[in-house]
Amino acid sequence: MKLRFILPLLTLALPLFAAESGPNYATQPVLHPGTEKRHESFNEISKKGEAELVFLGDSITHGWESAGRGREIWEKHWAPLKAANFGIGGDRTEHVLWRLEHGNFDGLQPKLIVLMIGTNNTGHQGRPQKELDGAVYSCSAEQTAAGIKAILEKLHAKCPKSKVLLLGIFPRGADSSDKMRLQNEATNTLIQKFADGQRVHYLDIGKKFLEPDGTLSKEIMPDLLHPNAKGYQIWADSIETKVRELLAAH
Repeated sequence: MKLRFILPLLTLALPLFAAESGPNYATQPVLHPGTEKRHESFNEISKKGEAELVFLGDSITHGWESAGRGREIWEKHWAPLKAANFGIGGDRTEHVLWRLEHGNFDGLQPKLIVLMIGTNNTGHQGRPQKELDGAVYSCSAEQTAAGIKAILEKLHAKCPKSKVLLLGIFPRGADSSDKMRLQNEATNTLIQKFADGQRVHYLDIGKKFLEPDGTLSKEIMPDLLHPNAKGYQIWADSIETKVRELLAAH
């Protein structure tokens, strides 16, 4: 089935999400204050049109650039594939949507985009947000999924020839009872349905980070959210085969 038929079906599916009171911040593009310089650097990369593989996301993606964490692993696994890192710490779905409306991917048609976003939609709840005029942030799994769907649609409009590898949001919190982990899992259950097996592919590697009893070790994510070098190596090893497969199929 061609994507032009699939995307409308996804649009029709949105009303099936649980009704929410108040605005859905996850689908309303908004600038993430203080990120303008990094955002503009992505626009410059986009204008050059050379990157064939782009990682798009939040601080977990941004961390591929951190020495002692992801940088060395990036240089080994992804740099040879003409990769670019479009991760910004603290980004939520609405921030990525804003970036896509303000120059990111303009002039760029990568073979593959690796997308993971949404853990900050979960984790920022209850906090006043400057970009929302101080409103207290709230976002359900259904709302986050709608934001991710909007990103996929925007990417399709801007990069119609690009494939997307949509990753399940990584686990967070000490164990399986953590409320934020449970919400991320609920979001993943929804977004996996956005994959069509042609342009959008879904992969959830979350269990790779967990102990057999479901606990998350600080030896992999010291703050129970962001991977260290061991975590980034697990990430790279878990997706490299699929990334290379999708690049070759382009």
